Amino acid sequence: MSRYRNLGLFLALAAVWGSAFMAIKAGLSEFPPVLFAALRYDVAGVVMLVYAVLRADRWIPADRRQWAAVGVGAVLLIAAYHAFLFVGEQSTTSAAAAVVVSLSPVMTTMFARVILPDERLSAAGIAGALLGLVGVVAVANPDPSALLTQDVVGNLLVFAAALSFALGSVLTTWLDAGLEIETMEAWSMLGGAAVMHGVSVALGESFAAVTWSSRGLAALAYLSLGASALGFLVYFDLLERLGPIEINLVSYVAPLFAAVTGFLFLGEVVGVPTVVGFCLIFVGFVLIKRRAIREELPRLRAALGG
Repeated sequence: MSRYRNLGLFLALAAVWGSAFMAIKAGLSEFPPVLFAALRYDVAGVVMLVYAVLRADRWIPADRRQWAAVGVGAVLLIAAYHAFLFVGEQSTTSAAAAVVVSLSPVMTTMFARVILPDERLSAAGIAGALLGLVGVVAVANPDPSALLTQDVVGNLLVFAAALSFALGSVLTTWLDAGLEIETMEAWSMLGGAAVMHGVSVALGESFAAVTWSSRGLAALAYLSLGASALGFLVYFDLLERLGPIEINLVSYVAPLFAAVTGFLFLGEVVGVPTVVGFCLIFVGFVLIKRRAIREELPRLRAALGG
């Protein structure tokens, strides 16, 4: 029973996070992008804070180091990541955005080698990182005669989102603040929402530009309660049961759900460059994480086997 439970949760998380790219695309026709992202985390942050109060031993950060970790999470993991993602997804497909974001585990390793230099990348690791970057170029599919077309810029903004998330992940590890993950997520969400509201105002966005339609409200509710609140609860459970390798693999299943839901709900068609880019990024991930995957496989089989 445990085997099916874990596998079911894994697929559910991939489905929820993958379909979130479709929900973002759908909501962008009703909301200004950064304001949309901010509203998402207004709701999700309150829900996660309630969860932290109920489940965490300490639901308020205790010292400057813990608040510094929250600050990194708010600025990089929530605000920068989602602002770049929402703005970028205005001019690219759900599947393409999900594929570019799947580069995050690769870039996390690259940043870790610089900021946490416990070991250097091997030749295979360097090849994996380069393959990942080539994969992003393949997804963007730039025309040399028109490098700044809207779709290319959109994919580059999504790439900036992936970089922000990767850097934030490494910096929070470097800070080693000892903050419970529920508390970290709750305050980072609320802080990130506040930062994005500020950015939204600076960009001239306003509530007057919002179309309060059933489509927009459904997208906001799904992103806030489904992809963020429920998604992270499933994430916490899987992280404890299956470990970080399993969580990283979610990044490579999510684009499949993004492609399917984007096609079913928005009529988006996945092009060959997106498929090629996905394959290159996944191979790059396997090359970089080959030792960790090999070491993790016996424990993962045991966990999935019950």
